[in-house]
Amino acid sequence: MPRCLSKLTLLKQGWQIWALEQPGPCLVDDSEELLWGNLMSLKIHCVPGFCLLTEPASSYITEGTPIKIPKGCTSLHHEIELGVVIGQKGTDIPEGSAMNHVAGYVLALDMTARDFQNIAKKKGNPWDLAKGFDTSCPVGKFIPKDAVSDPHNLELWCKVNGALKQNGNTKDMIFSIPYLISYISQYFTLEPNDIILTGTPAGVSGVNAGDIIQGGLGNLAEIEFKVAGKVGGS
Repeated sequence: MPRCLSKLTLLKQGWQIWALEQPGPCLVDDSEELLWGNLMSLKIHCVPGFCLLTEPASSYITEGTPIKIPKGCTSLHHEIELGVVIGQKGTDIPEGSAMNHVAGYVLALDMTARDFQNIAKKKGNPWDLAKGFDTSCPVGKFIPKDAVSDPHNLELWCKVNGALKQNGNTKDMIFSIPYLISYISQYFTLEPNDIILTGTPAGVSGVNAGDIIQGGLGNLAEIEFKVAGKVGGS
């Protein structure tokens, strides 16, 4: 298992956060949102079933750092997701051995500037501003692989100011973790400490400055982040 993951400090050395976005639902009952993971370059790679997105390292934050609303954004949404942390480097990884490359997991939020995303969709443009702005990927503590008996059967939930907004189970993911690892590694080498965000259940909704977002992953992890004001003011 990679060192320092318990403190999640390796992003400073060049972490990659893999994100997948799907034109349709990423979870069986989700009518809006998609699959996630990402690279350091800013491109979208479209494939059958989903799009592979990329984000800069500045999107990543841990608890204690507030989520900042990007300048000009009027519709910021939360999306609770399971993040898969890569522990072993690999290229063109077979599905059958993909889980051997997993070090563990994190609970993450995929914050989305929905108004930016809608404009990009209409113009056929990449979604980098909508998905990769500063503080858009809050993550919780590292969960070792051995602590999770079945990553495809985990309850996850999200609350805003104490009100339950999302409540789902990873068994409803359309794409399995081995499939995602195998597919991504056909085109990009996966490195230790890369993260793959695996999709969000139904219930994504808007948040405003001052809101408190909480999330949970079974009995394994909980997170809490505050939404701050807009970058550079309104």
